[in-house]
Order: sequence, then structure tokens, then C-alpha cells
Amino acid sequence: MSLGQTLRALRQAAILRADEVRSVEAQHAGLQPSLMERAGQAAAERAQALLAGRQGCVLVLAGPGNNGGDGFVVARLLREAGHDVVMVCAADDGQMPTDARTARQAWQAAGGQTVTDFVGGQWILAIDALFGIGLTRSVEGRYADWITRLNTLNCPVMSLDVPSGIDADTGRIMGVAVRASHTSSFIALKPGLLTLNGPDHCGELTLHTLDLPAPAASGQLLTRAHFLAGLQARAANSHKGNFGQAGVIGGAAGMLGAALLAARASLYIGAGRVYVGLLDRQAPAVDLTQPELMLRAPGDLHLLCNALALGPGMGQSEIASQQLRRAMGFTGPLVLDADALNLLAATPTLHTLLTQRGGATLLTPHPAEAARLMQCSLADIQADRVMMCCTLARRYRAHVLLKGAGSIVALPDGRWFVNASGNAGLASAGSGDVLTGLLGGLLAQGWEAGAALLGAVHLHGAAADWLVTQDVGPVGMTAGELAPAARRLLNQWIAAEQGAGHP
Repeated sequence: MSLGQTLRALRQAAILRADEVRSVEAQHAGLQPSLMERAGQAAAERAQALLAGRQGCVLVLAGPGNNGGDGFVVARLLREAGHDVVMVCAADDGQMPTDARTARQAWQAAGGQTVTDFVGGQWILAIDALFGIGLTRSVEGRYADWITRLNTLNCPVMSLDVPSGIDADTGRIMGVAVRASHTSSFIALKPGLLTLNGPDHCGELTLHTLDLPAPAASGQLLTRAHFLAGLQARAANSHKGNFGQAGVIGGAAGMLGAALLAARASLYIGAGRVYVGLLDRQAPAVDLTQPELMLRAPGDLHLLCNALALGPGMGQSEIASQQLRRAMGFTGPLVLDADALNLLAATPTLHTLLTQRGGATLLTPHPAEAARLMQCSLADIQADRVMMCCTLARRYRAHVLLKGAGSIVALPDGRWFVNASGNAGLASAGSGDVLTGLLGGLLAQGWEAGAALLGAVHLHGAAADWLVTQDVGPVGMTAGELAPAARRLLNQWIAAEQGAGHP
């Protein structure tokens, strides 16, 4: 793999926006072989691996820009390797950038022919080189028709850099988008491949670094490498007091389950004691399913716990509002989720109190809750998830998780991450409550706030992925199944790090 690495093999892959990629390209414009030649070679190697010796014809669709130039390089190299290639490009030479025009001329000099419209045929592979990172408007006309037809083909579809029609920065569908089975991305990952609609369109993702040095980036793919310090084996000479006291406040009438799911998750992830402050005046005195939990009125939890989570099943009553205001004086790490976020959004006087807290604040909104916090529309949040998450982190001086496909984590220091673990099984009631409990449990054990958020998010998704391997979901996966799976994985990861020589 001389020109790249697969996504699965990466430990700290950079994520760059389109303008950042262009800056890197400009810095290396004089390289030999050129970046376009390197990208084409890497993609051609990937294409040949997909072909696996099969005979037949390869379709390449090239657009008018540099992504189309990459396609011409791939077509030339596949033809030189003995494959039949049909090259489709509607653009004239004069419409193409210099590098792309050079790549087209090299294809022609090697004997390749180009047709100007999508042609029918029996293809063993189709390569999408229509639009890369430069797409800024909806795909229409001829190219929209090509993408629609490409999505009906009964063969693998490989996109170069970004599936055409997907906004590289945001993951939005720009009118219509290629639904690729494989995507070969170049230099660095792009946010749009990993969040919103990107994961449903890029298929199996491969990153080709083109033998360039790792670029400086504020964004990274979230992996275990980002929270290794927390993966510590426990000393034999331990007691429950060594592992903290987690508190969960929530569980108004009719919503007890949310608070109990969160509290059970804190227990399963290793907190020494877990207190549950229930707002329902008729709440039971014991959780018969998990009697280790200590259920009580919420009033004194801030005195008993070293990490506190508010929101699961909390409701928006006056009592709930009072609990949130009281939590502003809590000196330890504070997690706000669900109705705690809705109350925060509706109570401007709490904003200043929140930003002045001495302890770390962690906010875990889904997109609708984020829209309330930002006083904007849900569409505005989803239009640029990375930017909105980073804005929330700055505005509230908080560690922020924006949930969804490709969850975004933004830290107060400006760094941000995209999480690739997880699956559609997480789209079920109570899943977010379990994540809140996992986070509170890690914080109670002394994990630093940023590492705890990164670890909880990645572990939560990985637990759902593991359950699928055990034939549990994704359809019908329940929130209550996540915490035991997370416990299993956390212990496996700790053991693996011990085996790798980490203290």
C-alpha cells in the first residue's frame, strides 16, 4: 500500500475541509510525479484489487474539473494493465484545468478514446470521477442524469475522492449524489465523507495519503488513540471509593426509564457508586433490576458525587429548572443532555452561569436540541454540522457532542473529531441516555473531560457495532443492550493496551 492506507488501519487520520485540501495541493504543486498522477495511480491500484482478475469492461465517467483529470489517469493506467475501458467526458479540452487537460491528452496519446455521453453496456466496474471537493451547487442536467443512471448499475461503483453530489465539507446531497460501493479519497479525509449523508454514499472508504507528510489539521477521525490514557488496568488493592461517585438527575413522572438507563450505564462502565436523583415524587425506592443503584430525591446529589449528569427523562417543570440552576454551582464535571439542554436554551440567564463554571461542562445535543441552543433551524445545524458543533463549544466554553450519523465532538481548544463507530441500531429510544451514563461514569472515575467524551462516544458506537456482529440488530437493538456490550469492549480494550505494553 505504497500510496495510501485504508480507513480501518488509520489511528489518527487528519480531516480537512475543501479549502484546506486546496492549500495542501498548492504547497505540493511541483511534485513529480504530480499529485494527479499519484491520485490516479492509487485509485487504479484500488480498482484493480476490486476487479480481482475479472475480465470485462470498465466505465469511467469524468467531469470537467481535476476530479475528471484523476479519472483520465485511472482510465489510462487500467488500459495499460490490459482492461477494456470506456471513457465518458462531456467537457471540451478548453473547459478543463491545465492538469486535467494534460491527463486527458496522456490518455489520448496512449490510444484511449472518449465518448461524450453515458453509454449502455455490461460493466464490471464503474468509476465516478465527475465532481470532487469543488462542488458548490446542486447537480443538474446531464450530470444529474448520469448520476441517476450510475446508481442503477449492477456492478461496483467506485468514487474518486468524494461521491459526486456529496458536499465534501458537510455531507449534504447537492441535488443528487452517487451511491458508491467504494470511495478512494486523497491526501486526507473530508468531513462530508463521515457525517450526515456521507456514510450512506461512500461505501467502503479508503484513504490514499499520496506519500505526503501528515497535514496539520484541527479535525481528526476519532479512534482509541485519542483516549488511550484512560485505558488503565485496575490495581488489585482497590475499593469502590477509588472509582468515583456518579450522579444522574432526571426521571420525571412517566420518564423514569431514561434516568435508570443512564445510571445503569454509569455502573456498567465502572463507576464506584451511582446515585440517581429522581424527580418523580412517586418514584420507587429501589431499582429491582439494578439494586446496586442508590435512588433518592435529587436535592443533595451535588454533595455526594464527583461527576453529575442532568437531563435523561428530566422534563421541563419548575422543579427541573431549579435542579439545573443548582447544578451551575457544582464544582465537578457536569454533563447536560436532553431536557437539561432544552431548559438551558430557554433560560438565557443560565448561559452566563454556565460559562463561568469552574468545572468542565459537557453538552450532548442531538440536532434539534442544538438548533434550540443556537436559536436557529434544524436545517441550519445539519447544513454544516462541524461548524455548528465548534460554534457551540466556543459559545458555551464546553466540550460538545453533536449526535447523528458521523457524530461530531468539538473541544474548547478548537479541536474537533468525527466518530465513525456505530450504526442505525442506535436510532432507538434511550440510546442517548445510555451515552450520558457512560460519559458520567468515565468522568466519575477521573477521566479528563475531553478524553471522557471521546471515549464514551466511540465506545457507545463500538458497542452497537459489536452487537450487530452477535446478530443483535441493527433492527430492534434496544438501549438496554448497549451498556453490557460497552463494558465488554472497555475491558477488552484495556487488556489489549496492557498487552501492547501500555502501563
